[in-house]
Amino acid sequence: MDELDLLKKDWKKQDKTLPHLSYDEIYKMLWKRSSSIVKWIFIISILEFLLGTILNLVLADDEYWEKMREFDMTEFSIVVYIISYAITFYFIYKFYTNYRRISANATAKKLMEDILKTRKTVKFYIAFVLISSGISFLVGLFLVIRHHMQTMTAEPGSNMQFETNQWLLFIGAIILILGVFLLIVWCIYRLIYGILLKRLQRNYRELKKLEM
Repeated sequence: MDELDLLKKDWKKQDKTLPHLSYDEIYKMLWKRSSSIVKWIFIISILEFLLGTILNLVLADDEYWEKMREFDMTEFSIVVYIISYAITFYFIYKFYTNYRRISANATAKKLMEDILKTRKTVKFYIAFVLISSGISFLVGLFLVIRHHMQTMTAEPGSNMQFETNQWLLFIGAIILILGVFLLIVWCIYRLIYGILLKRLQRNYRELKKLEM
């Protein structure tokens, strides 16, 4: 049981031996806790962006770009980087504005609205990561397969004909790999942001009780 729960418990009991906690005191506690949660969402998004940037700089070396050129994926990789960074910057900005907006709140009703907006922004961000990861995986795989087929076709005596069961097996394996990959990504983001979103949801429920 945290500090807020103890304060609420004391408030409800209205014990004459303890100071009575007002509506404003409970609201201020919820407001401070919500502001802190949204601030951490903003900080984590920045740390995530910095970690991704460092990994890109480390992994995208000369050998990596040589492979991209070999598979005709240079333009695709550059476009993915540009779009990914642009949208990530947008979400970081949204997290920052959510934090500023909640920090300046004056009413419980407005705080409830901003909590819902923040939760929605985080859910959209996670959806963007999952969808963009899936699309990048499929497009990258398509380009690699196309390159291999063009290479094999150009060789004399090569045979690239696949039977139906082979194609079904291949497609099934791709779906399984993609599903496992997206599940891992979802679990990571669920772990990182899920706890904070649950705390925000609890704050929302407590504010709703105050307004009743």
